[in-house]
Amino acid sequence: MDSELLTSGPVAIRRISVSAMDNNVYLLTSRRTGIQVLIDAADDAPAIAALLADGAKDLYPAATAAGVVPGLTLVVTTHSHWDHVRALADVVAATGARTAAGTADAAAIDVPTDVPLDDGDIGTFDDFELEAIELRGHTPGSVALLYRAPGGPAHLFTGDSLFPGGVGNTEKDPKRFTQLYNDVVERVFGELPDNTIVHPGHGAGTTLGAERPHLAEWRARGW
Repeated sequence: MDSELLTSGPVAIRRISVSAMDNNVYLLTSRRTGIQVLIDAADDAPAIAALLADGAKDLYPAATAAGVVPGLTLVVTTHSHWDHVRALADVVAATGARTAAGTADAAAIDVPTDVPLDDGDIGTFDDFELEAIELRGHTPGSVALLYRAPGGPAHLFTGDSLFPGGVGNTEKDPKRFTQLYNDVVERVFGELPDNTIVHPGHGAGTTLGAERPHLAEWRARGW
């Protein structure tokens, strides 16, 4: 399975799709230091191993010449649903990487969470940072991960909380929908510019600018 290189700035971002559910797995690699962060070890540990190997090839030539050895330091799970964690145990066992997930979702994930995430938490990985944005509703502890690329645009990994065309599934529960919609509007659309690239947990990506005109429509329809 070939990975897709989404950007090749100071941090290379790659994506693969796994399983019949078209789950996205994302990998961020510092091209200078080789530090890697994986978002959602959804399924297919061999495919994820190949993704890590692809990311290792994204180092700057000077880093490769200096003998920098890439390594996965953290696996972040955007939410606790089963289809986003099927390869988590195998990936952690193979790499020794630490794990992170939203505080309110951690207990529902079979693999222990080393780093519980709350809204606004920032992880620093040498050349880049990831900010956790809690988006409650799809699950109680769903988080998006924000990477502010130098010079922009920003990259937002939203799990199943935001897709092209609407917010994630809240099972027709008005309270859950309102919570998720409000979090997305206030914490995402209210804070980030239109050129922010949205990388969802399934399927194709989008931008905040493409989705912003439809917010009132989403609110009116209730999903």
